[in-house]
Amino acid sequence: MASDDNYTEQTLTAINLWSPSLFSLRCSRDAGFRFTAGQFARLGVRKEDGSVVWRAYSMASAPHDEFLEFFSIVVPNGEFTSELRRLRVGDRLLVAKQAMGFLTLDRFVDGHDLWLLASGTGLAPFLSILQGLEVWQRFARVVLVYSARTAGELAYQPLIHTLMQQPHLQEYAERFAYLPLVTREQVPGCLHGRITTLLDNGELERAAGLRLEPAHSRLMICGNPQMIDDTRARLKQRGLQLSLNRRPGQVAVENYW
Repeated sequence: MASDDNYTEQTLTAINLWSPSLFSLRCSRDAGFRFTAGQFARLGVRKEDGSVVWRAYSMASAPHDEFLEFFSIVVPNGEFTSELRRLRVGDRLLVAKQAMGFLTLDRFVDGHDLWLLASGTGLAPFLSILQGLEVWQRFARVVLVYSARTAGELAYQPLIHTLMQQPHLQEYAERFAYLPLVTREQVPGCLHGRITTLLDNGELERAAGLRLEPAHSRLMICGNPQMIDDTRARLKQRGLQLSLNRRPGQVAVENYW
């Protein structure tokens, strides 16, 4: 693959349309590209005028996969997603050589229960984390909370529902709980309301069968920036603090906006 000092040029191998506004891309992976589950890469697309537009995308694929997968929303008239949406299987995608980001399990030094709180395409890094072994070896319970506006926007359902059937994860199946949330309609099998609302009224904890407690709970949050801010504020009120290098805590977020 063509490359320079900063990126490699990869080939699109699959495109999956989850809804009119959500899609995923799978591409080849350079043999030298390394990342930790939860990190992101800068992706580039060449425009027709020869210029390149770049955006950061979390890997939805696992570090052990031979391919890279990314989950995207269609931004109306957005410079990057407009270019991304015109790509077809066989086209080229630029991938920066250096993975980045700190939404990784090493943000936590301890913990018993891990909560993964996602909205929209913020699901991607958690898919990567869930497909590895480290999360299951470190935590006794793992809860994935995935919020979407409608049931039709709950992407990756086949993968999520069969996740623990993968041979290397079967022994950990009883540790996993999946809580889908839908905000704009009532859907059987899904909680109704925003993550913040269900935190306030206790419904999220009741559905998981777990209490959010600073001593045992660790939380990762990824998605809409407003959701992240509002959720962090509520968790802080309950004694759950952002985990920093100088001060280990209970909450980790990603900031690439």
